Amino acid sequence: MKLKSWLVYAFITMVFWGVWGAFIEIPEKAGFPATLGYVVWAITMIIPAIIALKIANWKLDRSKKAVWQGIIIGISGSAGQLLLFQALRTGPAYLVFPFVSLSPLVTILLSVWLLKEKASVKAWIGIVIALIAILFLSYQPPSNGQKFGFFWIILSLCVFMLWGVQAYFIKLANVHTNAESIFFYMMVSGIALIPVAILMTDFSKAINWGIKGPYLAAAIQILNSIGALFLVYAFRFGKAIIVSPLANAGAPVITIILSLLIYGIFPGPAILFGMIMAIVAIFLLSS
Repeated sequence: MKLKSWLVYAFITMVFWGVWGAFIEIPEKAGFPATLGYVVWAITMIIPAIIALKIANWKLDRSKKAVWQGIIIGISGSAGQLLLFQALRTGPAYLVFPFVSLSPLVTILLSVWLLKEKASVKAWIGIVIALIAILFLSYQPPSNGQKFGFFWIILSLCVFMLWGVQAYFIKLANVHTNAESIFFYMMVSGIALIPVAILMTDFSKAINWGIKGPYLAAAIQILNSIGALFLVYAFRFGKAIIVSPLANAGAPVITIILSLLIYGIFPGPAILFGMIMAIVAIFLLSS
């Protein structure tokens, strides 16, 4: 079977994000805060942005529509990440992650409603299974003795909406703007929010500025950046209602497999069920 271009890009995204997910906690556990990890990530976005523009013969779309849509895409994704940090500080991870992981649902609803996207019955079954898989793959065991307020619910809802809207606008912008320009404005928006990430950082605690700090973070975060570029390409050639759940369900499976091989961490029943559902969804959405 000849793979369609959007599917190739989606699979590349899943691989890069899956590997990124398996290693992303190492710098933080070594003493490099996640907020500074955001700063490193925003800087690493420059590399694939420049490469992409070179591939496009340095043709940057400067139209007003391209600029504001690109900024919406960049700000919604970056702001969502920063809000997620705060949500995890104020709320339980075992509820926050499953909540925000279902953001593809927003993308699907907007794409069906506004873009009039359609899919086969088999694809819709795959979409539903993918959403279920994402929910289980995001499960975190609850921590004992922790008390939380309600502010995390508002923050999680904001992340849920922002990431869902971001994916929708990636598809919308691809209708009239080249993917390279979209990614460039995503990069610019991410860098623009670096001061916010720095303000969120607790510098009263010791920070690892060594090899396992910003340098290792950069080597890992570049995987995230490259994956994001290929995601834009996947949305360019594929339907948002399929690409979004496919990428979000596939990447965690790769992360879990790598974690098993590298760290010997065997997934619990919920995660294992999510993996099985994700594999079924990938088969349905890619065939």
